[in-house]
Amino acid sequence: MYKPLADEIRPESLEDVVGQRHILGPDGLLRRIVESEQIPNMIFYGPSGTGKTTVARIIARKTNRSLRKLNATTAGIADIKRIIDELDTFLTPGGVLLYLDEIQYFNKKQQQSLLEFIEDGRITLIASTTENPYFCVFNAILSRSTVFEFKPVSPEDAEKAVKRAMDLLNRQREKPLSIEDGVTRRIASACGGDVRKALNAVELLFSTARDTVTLQDARDVTQRSAMRYDRDGDEHFDCLSALMKSLRGSDPDAAVHYLGRLLEAGDLIGASRRILCSASEDIGLAYPQAVPIVKACVDSALQLGLPEARLPLAQAVIVLATAPKSNTACVAIDRALGDIRAGKGRGFPRELQNVHADGTGFEREQGYLYPHDFPHRWVKQQYLPDDLKDARYYEYGDNKTEQAAKRYWDEIKKE
Repeated sequence: MYKPLADEIRPESLEDVVGQRHILGPDGLLRRIVESEQIPNMIFYGPSGTGKTTVARIIARKTNRSLRKLNATTAGIADIKRIIDELDTFLTPGGVLLYLDEIQYFNKKQQQSLLEFIEDGRITLIASTTENPYFCVFNAILSRSTVFEFKPVSPEDAEKAVKRAMDLLNRQREKPLSIEDGVTRRIASACGGDVRKALNAVELLFSTARDTVTLQDARDVTQRSAMRYDRDGDEHFDCLSALMKSLRGSDPDAAVHYLGRLLEAGDLIGASRRILCSASEDIGLAYPQAVPIVKACVDSALQLGLPEARLPLAQAVIVLATAPKSNTACVAIDRALGDIRAGKGRGFPRELQNVHADGTGFEREQGYLYPHDFPHRWVKQQYLPDDLKDARYYEYGDNKTEQAAKRYWDEIKKE
């Protein structure tokens, strides 16, 4: 029966696990927990192929508890009930260690069904998820668990697993394959921190090679493997957030990098929306021309489509990243919305009301002063509602454009 290479060489001890030195190194907390054999409820959080399942299996062998495994993509309440029914029987004399993979796919009710048994210790839960557990795991489960983050495996660590896999496959062959220089490094570097992906590439290369595993074949197998992107997952929102924050932080290199990641994943719309938003949110009144420039670039990109869309969008992010910054418009509208949501600002000054709102025969003097009839096209009068007449939402930024406007109006409005 066929067994995937990644499963065949799965580590049996923590010493053989590659990566995760921050939690599995000599002084790592998770290593010390495993060595103590006092296993608490835990949630393993991180991308695919970083060792979550492997470490959970190693931990299970360290305990005297009966191991039960569920995958939340296919399991349901009935599967949980079957495990609960085994508790306090000769099948589970020391309790159950439940490994629940992809816990984010369990709804609140399914997760809650475990609470009583986690609480009294009859079930020790080790759950894994590729999503942020603070968003997808029920709070009561979180409060009873320790969360460990598994990080993408570095190319140096992934290369160890790649070499181990190649050695095993060559030992299984009558005539070992020769491997060109750079192959292992290429596979390890292109897997995007996902060891399983790297091992799948090794397996494919060995199954198709004649006498030699060539560097060109390794390039062909891994040409897009380094991309990690899930439109509905953390990677999507992390990448969008990183683009926006790089623009705000005036780092054109980082902005172009994150734009490239979004476009390589085909997310033209998401990138365009964030770029348009940044023009008003972060550049704003410091460089008002950024808005029409960026709008023109985005329109061009949407008309061109990928791959050509990368050109106007790259231009747009460099314009935004290198432009002066101001968030005064954003702050002003948020302050105004805060007052409105608090119930302030009801009604209108009489001067601003529509005169046609008065009934026939009940017309009142409006008292509106038409600014164009006065010097500099300005006259002092109340515009805000009475309960907000002294409110100040907008404050001039310290950039050249806003300071020029401030000097202009200070001169005109001075008493």
